[in-house]
Amino acid sequence: MTRPTVRTVSETELGAVLAALPPDPRVVASGNGAAPRVLLDLLDRHVPAYRLFMLNAHPGIPRRPEVVHETPFVGPGMRRSPTLAYVPARLSLVPRLFATTMPPDVVCVTVAPSHDGRFSLGTEVNVIPAAIEACRARGGLVVAQVNREMPWTYGDGVLGPADIDVAYEAGMRLDEATVVAPDDAARRIGELVAARVQDGATLQLGIGMVPDATLPGLGQRRGLGVWSEMFSDGVLTLDESGALDPQAALTASFLFGSRRLYAWVDRNPRVQVLRTETTNSPARIAANRAMTSINTALQVDLFGQANASRIAARIHSGFGGQTDFTVGALHSRDGQALMALRSWHPKADVSTIVALIDEPVTSFQHTAVITEQGVAEVFGHDERAQARHLIERAAHPRVREELWEEALALGLSGTDRPVP
Repeated sequence: MTRPTVRTVSETELGAVLAALPPDPRVVASGNGAAPRVLLDLLDRHVPAYRLFMLNAHPGIPRRPEVVHETPFVGPGMRRSPTLAYVPARLSLVPRLFATTMPPDVVCVTVAPSHDGRFSLGTEVNVIPAAIEACRARGGLVVAQVNREMPWTYGDGVLGPADIDVAYEAGMRLDEATVVAPDDAARRIGELVAARVQDGATLQLGIGMVPDATLPGLGQRRGLGVWSEMFSDGVLTLDESGALDPQAALTASFLFGSRRLYAWVDRNPRVQVLRTETTNSPARIAANRAMTSINTALQVDLFGQANASRIAARIHSGFGGQTDFTVGALHSRDGQALMALRSWHPKADVSTIVALIDEPVTSFQHTAVITEQGVAEVFGHDERAQARHLIERAAHPRVREELWEEALALGLSGTDRPVP
């Protein structure tokens, strides 16, 4: 029996396929560090106008007046784009968009080379399976850039020949994460976060200075699991220290890190890269043991509300999976949703703990808010106690007196205020 294969085309043939697309198509493409850049360049040359839907797009994507940048999570490649169409949506709900208000005409993906007749989406599964299904249902086009640099991963990103219309071979290095050494404030936050993680906990790991600073304190833990929207090289560090449960799958919907991480996940059966509907389902998150969610924000106010999306009314990123994991972790037995951030924003030179945020709220009701000043317990305390903890234990000393005055105006200051 002959195994079905995917049609591999030349650049000229692919150009003809793209040129035949209907007017103003919606194109969904792999985002984060897995953008099919060669496909997008060809698309941009052959399609006069289109809508480009990507999550956390990096710089280098097509950018001209005829290309509308459409996304629920704004990356640096779309930030400040004059054609940006921001679509507010929790990440767990983004797949619904493809079957309802934003059906795709084309899906462009990066895949690892064929193995046993199948391809793998590798580091970027995320919302792509849902996009492919919706595109297939309406007779759209699915194009794969076969990239030998893309690692093969197991899970929901394994595609058969029936999932792809045409393939185009074009190797290129995947984007890699920039590592910034933690400073004193980040190290202190990391220490405080790590101290709250118990043996056997399940972690939501992000990327950045604070997550990196948390890792040294987790090296002595044992039996840790990973159920996360994404993970980076921190998982390698935990694995090498013996902190991870060797029998448990490491689950995420996308990966972003170094070439070393990409080599480690390549055909690694411990790593399962699943679709967003699974990884970001609050119910699935809650089912994990001692789920510990670690997120960050631009601001947290005295009511415990966090803004992680907007700066001065301008969209900076989006909801992402923060709400999904905050809710899921709080419903997990022995779970906790931690909000970790600096007490002072070094670039803007302002406090991150404010009286009342004036931007749309990203998430709220966290277990605790952690800054380099200390740990402010939030969940389970009345609103006045929450405000007091945030002022006394999380806010920078420079703004505490001002915050007490504003707390009084908001009805959050009581007789328990410390005497100067």
